[in-house]
Amino acid sequence: MKNPEKVKNYIVKWLQDYTEKSALQGFVVGVSGGIDSALTSTLCALTNLPVIVVEMPIHQEKGQVNRAQEHMDWLVKNFNNVQAKSVSLTAVFEAFKDTLPATKNTEQQNLSLANTRARFRMATLYYFAALHRYLVAGTGNKVEDFGVGFYTKYGDGGVDLSPIADLMKTEVFELAAHLGIVNSIQNAPPTDGLWDDGRTDEDQLGASYPEMEWAMEAVASNQEVKNMTDREKHVLQLYKNHHKSNRHKMDPIPVCKIPDKLKAIF
Repeated sequence: MKNPEKVKNYIVKWLQDYTEKSALQGFVVGVSGGIDSALTSTLCALTNLPVIVVEMPIHQEKGQVNRAQEHMDWLVKNFNNVQAKSVSLTAVFEAFKDTLPATKNTEQQNLSLANTRARFRMATLYYFAALHRYLVAGTGNKVEDFGVGFYTKYGDGGVDLSPIADLMKTEVFELAAHLGIVNSIQNAPPTDGLWDDGRTDEDQLGASYPEMEWAMEAVASNQEVKNMTDREKHVLQLYKNHHKSNRHKMDPIPVCKIPDKLKAIF
């Protein structure tokens, strides 16, 4: 990133302009202790519009909770327009689990429940957004949102606007460093925080973000990559597999268009 200050200013102005056109009054951002939500919430805070940041733990690993709290404390200390709230959703999540019928497919159930965590959080953010007439600001970056589809549909993918979705993950880290976001978040391995075993994003994707960004750019250029190493071939195939399996998240919702002649009343 050649000029992070200009990129910061551009995103902040975009947020201000969009909010003014929407006739709404501020932003709600879910914070997780990760770099994306830290950057998004900071950019929203820089607009000088009202911002509510919400931490929503569900059986969260202690380090993630500590990082989220540290970031919220930093925001509140540095920005008078920011309010911080913590809403534990663990009891809600457990009550929901208790109502579900038994299943033998535990692996698929665990994945479904991980996505359910993200959807409970989305509903919580929209509660605060509706209460205050605010916009829910998304925290997805470019490689997650448009490359590998690494997010939950109607979970962290359920937002009103996406201020950092044109930044690669590496650019997110660059801009976060420029803005002085707390070191514990800058140095933490990226994770979606939806699992109890502490798995990272790299564990789930099978490759690092710089590798996935390389693959995304290779596919986008539509040119044959020559003299690839075995690792590059593996990463490229991983990227293509993720992109294909998650295409349904990135495409518009399909609508069954019925021919007029079938709907006509005779």
